[in-house]
Amino acid sequence: MYQYSRAIYRSIKDLIDPYVGVDKQLEYRRDVLAACEDCVERLAKDPRYFSNPDKTLFQDIRRYFPITQQAQVAWAVSEGIGAAVDFIEAQIEAGAFDGGVARCRATTRKGKPCQRTPLPEREYCPSHQHLEATPAAA
Repeated sequence: MYQYSRAIYRSIKDLIDPYVGVDKQLEYRRDVLAACEDCVERLAKDPRYFSNPDKTLFQDIRRYFPITQQAQVAWAVSEGIGAAVDFIEAQIEAGAFDGGVARCRATTRKGKPCQRTPLPEREYCPSHQHLEATPAAA
């Protein structure tokens, strides 16, 4: 997951306030990198309960950038976090975040994802196997 936080950092590190001293600019870069890594780490650990990670990260780092660069920083953060969210959602669907155990692709009557394990080499559990497309009988 660090490739996403590092990609965000690399895309915005040159936009950090150029009107401060060299020591202060290095400190700002460290703080921005730490904020990016913390945000992506939290997103990876708790993806279902982290609403608006892009807005959270932007709020954490916006003070390090001049007002003229903040729109570009917001866009870079939004794109980077969006890519990380897409990757995490794909991993959740594949079952990688559940200890490698796949989950049924169906939803319950309440609209929640089914938590049962699918049949071997199938996408649905025994309760939802009727949802799987069956090959036409010859």
